[in-house]
Amino acid sequence: MSESSVRTTTAAAPAPSLTRHDHPAPVLGSLGLFTVLLGAALPLIDFFIVNVALPTIDHDLAAGPALLELVVAGYGLAYAVLLVLGGRLGDMAGRRRLFLTGIAAFGLTSLACGLAPNAWSLVGARVAQGAAAALMLPQVLATIQAATSGHRRARAMSLYGATAGLSMVAGQILGGALVAAAPLSSVFGESAGWRSVFLVNVPVAAVGLVLAARAVPETRADRPAPVDVPGTLLLAVSLLTLLAPLTEGRAAGWPLWTLVSLALFPFAAAAFYRVERRADRRGLIPLVPPSLLRLESLRRGLALVVPFSVGFGGFMFVIAVALQQGLELGPAQSGLSITPMAVAFFVASLAGPRLVRRHGSRVVTAGGLIQGVGVAVLALTVWRGWPDLGTAGLLPGMAIAGFGQGLQLPVIFRIILSDVPPERAGVGGGVMTTTQQATLTLGVATLGSLFLSLVPGSGMRDALIVTLLVQLGAVALTAALSLRLPREVG
Repeated sequence: MSESSVRTTTAAAPAPSLTRHDHPAPVLGSLGLFTVLLGAALPLIDFFIVNVALPTIDHDLAAGPALLELVVAGYGLAYAVLLVLGGRLGDMAGRRRLFLTGIAAFGLTSLACGLAPNAWSLVGARVAQGAAAALMLPQVLATIQAATSGHRRARAMSLYGATAGLSMVAGQILGGALVAAAPLSSVFGESAGWRSVFLVNVPVAAVGLVLAARAVPETRADRPAPVDVPGTLLLAVSLLTLLAPLTEGRAAGWPLWTLVSLALFPFAAAAFYRVERRADRRGLIPLVPPSLLRLESLRRGLALVVPFSVGFGGFMFVIAVALQQGLELGPAQSGLSITPMAVAFFVASLAGPRLVRRHGSRVVTAGGLIQGVGVAVLALTVWRGWPDLGTAGLLPGMAIAGFGQGLQLPVIFRIILSDVPPERAGVGGGVMTTTQQATLTLGVATLGSLFLSLVPGSGMRDALIVTLLVQLGAVALTAALSLRLPREVG
């Protein structure tokens, strides 16, 4: 399908014939929007919440560096690999049904994480938790696309972007508070803190399940496509051969399997593209239709997600280690140090929609420049103030960087999905969230490995400065690529 035909489909079918149980047309009300945004927040919070809990997990379960990285990476890999498939299943079986299934499974797997008796059990539960998240999250964007329109859709997409960004920062703040407070210490003793970061999901998922059953409309594609088995398998192989060795390689000492895996990645990725393009040309509906990637807004928006998420994912992992192990801040103070970033992000995300109406996609460029200033201020602060830094010293850089991020992420998400037809909402949302999740994991693997490899020889301060400068390069690339975005934002 060409770009022009995709746009024609979008224009011709603003309100597809979708069904729900208690209304003749799908309508996502305020409570339903709150519920799906809650579902969007949980997986992202859980990707980052574990960062501040890693030292206590290591102490309690004697996990060691390799298993600790698997606790983070196992979740991220399962999540990234299965996201597009989750979107396709929602198109077929009904997005509300898959959302309910996903949030219930997320609650149960969170319970398994919180009760894990040893490190390998925790890794297995985290992989299952990532798979549950991959069922739930694609339904959020697809439901918004299919059950809203016009101004309400633009507002919902802005709120989704704000929720995604805040969740990534709030995860580490909440994790620090829970580890420090240890509300379950009478039951679990010293391990209560890290177990709480998982067990807190259980009541939240239960509430989300009840609300979703009442307030989220059922939508599905008019002509759902069958599961693309070859495409699904090849996408899984592509992501695994890239992310698994980059995540585990440093801790494991770069054994032979990591090098072989990295060598296989370009071949797996090329095979995936050829299979998808062949299916598209034959009139079938592949897992990731190459014709969808011809949409200028989607293609150029995804190009920004890559450097943004690589830099952000790596930063959040590195700053958690640096604050706790380098500055010897406790989990609560570590989380408090990141709070200015979350507050500034929230303020910027509220101002974003009004600024976008006046200045279009140049808001993203301005956000990139502001974030770059914030990262540079952080690097200068670390250089001058280490090792006597505290929350107050980090505040200016954190706040400036967070404000710049808040101007970027919600707008980028709106741009990516602005021209995706409603009947392909699940696929479009799956492609976007897979790109985001895979590059967040890639950021942890690359910038995290860079930082940890520099620490023994250069010290914590210089390793952190180098990592911040690398992130600054990613921010500069994001700002430069934003100049290629369509000026008008739908």
